[in-house]
Amino acid sequence: MGLRVGFDATSAVRQGGGIGRYTRELLRALAAADTLSNYRLFFASRSHPHPLPPLPSNFHVTPLPLDDIWLVRVWHRARLPLPVNWLTGPIDLFHSPDFTLPPVRRGTRTLLTVHDLSFIRDPESATPVLRHYLNAVVPRSVARADHVLADSQATRADLVELYRTPAEKISVLYSGVHESFQPVTDLAAVRARYSLGDAPFVLAVGTLQPRKNYVRLIQAFAAISNLQPLTSNLHLVIAGGKGWRYDAIFAEVEKLGLQDRVLFPGFVADADLPALYSAARVLAYPSIYEGFGLPMLEAMACGTPVVTSTASCMPEVAGDAALLVPPTDVDALAAALDRALTDEALRADLIAKGRTRARQFSWAKSAQQLLEIYHAVCAAS
Repeated sequence: MGLRVGFDATSAVRQGGGIGRYTRELLRALAAADTLSNYRLFFASRSHPHPLPPLPSNFHVTPLPLDDIWLVRVWHRARLPLPVNWLTGPIDLFHSPDFTLPPVRRGTRTLLTVHDLSFIRDPESATPVLRHYLNAVVPRSVARADHVLADSQATRADLVELYRTPAEKISVLYSGVHESFQPVTDLAAVRARYSLGDAPFVLAVGTLQPRKNYVRLIQAFAAISNLQPLTSNLHLVIAGGKGWRYDAIFAEVEKLGLQDRVLFPGFVADADLPALYSAARVLAYPSIYEGFGLPMLEAMACGTPVVTSTASCMPEVAGDAALLVPPTDVDALAAALDRALTDEALRADLIAKGRTRARQFSWAKSAQQLLEIYHAVCAAS
């Protein structure tokens, strides 16, 4: 039996990476998995930089002629009790995939996705204004939600510890790896599109912000860049849009004189990521904190060895298929990168284990689990 599900798709059209990609992939997988339910989607964005995936007729999409800041002002700052049902029509359940929960009519069940609590665990992960907003609104939303989704066991543990959320109220819903992520052999187009040249490179993927630990990555890259012939022409490619407090990243490149060897291609389109991962010699993902860390699995699926950190969810997601180092230890990061670049036996082992690991995560599996949660939450009313 189908449900009537309301869904806020704003992040899917407004955000390129991170939560935007998560929401687009989840909607695509839900559309393939559920032909019985009636989905009522809306998004608040006057521009659509990242279109929704093609959706079948049981998915009804309402674009609002305003930006999401107006919903924030109405629902979370003024706290006006205007129910989201006014936008969706009659629904059994409302799912918010992006941290905050609007008011709903009595009898409407609610599901909230909390991707991470980086704004508490690593306060530099958000601007002061955003941090203040999240610290006010997220705990209130978690408390109101009938059920909460966490991206990882690490985030689930954070919710229990920091918000005292009952463990039984939280389900872990892992992200998946889209089937397009596989080794690509024709790499000339992506190298040309992002001006990468022909040199071997270490790749990092993610928004330029302190939590990604790029300053230490640049320092580790500097330490290995002239060790031996393979690394003497090595580049570091940091692919991601500008977030906040990124000046230190560019300053470190200048300080170390690496302007010609550290490249910043900016945001990379989803369609180009498989080729970009395939072109890289190693993916470096030394984050200080993450909710999940999808680039690790995507790189593994493309046959690229991964070096990541021991922080938060990284060991949980990477399993035994990556080299893990403490995120603040530059020497350990440099040594791990050097091994992943030059030790061919180790590389072959990481590539084989990575492909096996990536196959354990699929969006189809995520969507099926989510449907079961939708029905369980509604049945508990």
